[in-house]
Amino acid sequence: MTEILTKAAADTERHVARLGWDQAPRLFALVRTDSLMEAEPTLRAELEQAPADGLTSIEQEGLRKTSNIESLLGTLGWPEAVDGVAIALERIVVPPEAERDLPLSPTAATEALAAHPTRKDVRLVAAVLRSGESVCLLRQREHDSDDAVAIGKDIAPGLVEALRATLST
Repeated sequence: MTEILTKAAADTERHVARLGWDQAPRLFALVRTDSLMEAEPTLRAELEQAPADGLTSIEQEGLRKTSNIESLLGTLGWPEAVDGVAIALERIVVPPEAERDLPLSPTAATEALAAHPTRKDVRLVAAVLRSGESVCLLRQREHDSDDAVAIGKDIAPGLVEALRATLST
């Protein structure tokens, strides 16, 4: 199942990447394609190219804006028909020394980090299944290419756990 999850996460990441950078976080339900075709026969034509044993991502519109996505995820739950969940979000990455002596104001701290000369902009996609499998993908703005996306399990452990918690309610 991990291979199927990785493919679904990569497809979702490419979908988000096609729309460029500076996007708000985007949340997706992951549903088995065969179950989706059975529940929604009108989607058969759209999904006929997808492997029936794969996962289809369904974007959830209207994700509330927040400065703490993990807290927002703590308020969400999914019906049993949802097999997993994925989130795409952008972050600024700086070396640890850049985080020293930041202003106390969250707004001022964010501005200072955004202006840091060694900052890196990244897009992270984290995906988890009810069965426990997880995968994360990371794309850097400066290496914005489908063949330069890093894949791993431990890229964003806190975010993965927050996503898992949405599936256990």
